[in-house]
Amino acid sequence: MSRINSRGAFRPIGRAASAAAMLLLAASSAGAATEVPFPTAEAALEVAPRERVWDGTVEAVNRATVSAQTSGRVAEILYDVNDYVEAGATIMRFTAVEQQASLRQAQAALEEAEARFEEARQEYERVANMYRNETVSRARFEQAQANRDAAEARLAAARSGVAAAEEQLEYTEVRAPYAGIVSARHVEVGELVSPGQPLMSGLSLQSLRVNVDVPQSMFDPIREIGRASVYVDGNERVAAESLTFFPVADPVSNTFRVRVNLPDGAATLFPGMFVKVGFVVGETRRLLVPAEAVVRRSELTAVYVVADDGVTLRQVRLGRRYGGDVEVLAGLDAGESVALDPVAAGIYVKERQQAAADGAADER
Repeated sequence: MSRINSRGAFRPIGRAASAAAMLLLAASSAGAATEVPFPTAEAALEVAPRERVWDGTVEAVNRATVSAQTSGRVAEILYDVNDYVEAGATIMRFTAVEQQASLRQAQAALEEAEARFEEARQEYERVANMYRNETVSRARFEQAQANRDAAEARLAAARSGVAAAEEQLEYTEVRAPYAGIVSARHVEVGELVSPGQPLMSGLSLQSLRVNVDVPQSMFDPIREIGRASVYVDGNERVAAESLTFFPVADPVSNTFRVRVNLPDGAATLFPGMFVKVGFVVGETRRLLVPAEAVVRRSELTAVYVVADDGVTLRQVRLGRRYGGDVEVLAGLDAGESVALDPVAAGIYVKERQQAAADGAADER
């Protein structure tokens, strides 16, 4: 007599256990594939790019230091190091007494210029009518015309003065040129600043790139193929959007600089980090298995192999991860089946071992 446990495996009971266990083991070694109550997958060879890996340094594409464009005293600092700033946000304010006074002076000059122009225009129209009626000389007409044109020019200059004064007043509020993180602050509240003085440095984490120095011998194949990937924390793989090649080698190290441009927001990276960059230099064949099939127990890395003679736990040596698969460097051959549910496979192996042990005990 036998019964089926919760995992779907047969477990013999009583005196008939010995015969049932022997028949079950014989069936598993008779040449037919072992039927298991969990999903499996076949380890397969895949033609994939062959890479050479070097270290690279991450840097931000957009990084800048904002400088003062007018003079004044720092009245307020709205952001500090490590703060996120939206594009166009005010990051600092200066005292604006001098700029406001200049603006009022320019506006007064503009009002005067407008009045002078209106007076000269009206005078020109009166003289022009009189000239058409031949009651004034041509010289008087030309003088009125020149006075009008001069007043119009002074009006344009006054308008430009107002625009310049408004711009200087606008410069008392320092704004972020793009969204990013504040990396350094160079002034304090109450400090007197002048045009050109650095105020605050920042960078954008949205657009990043990696600089890599590659040996001279590998520069040509890398440039010819033009493909690379950045590996983050050993697992995450980010394909490069494009590569930029510097045409001049370093005379000391005989290496060429290659800039790996990453897609926006592709990975959690920060400027200054060291990462591994794999450049495609040819093709190779990789043995891949699904990542969920891998068992990690302390320092042991293994997979459950499903074969005709049963299910066994086999140690393997792994390479890099590619999407949902991981490369197997040693311990497994192409075509072998692995369990996709290691927990269920482990329970299955223990139940089989217990069934065999129970059968041996009944025989004794």
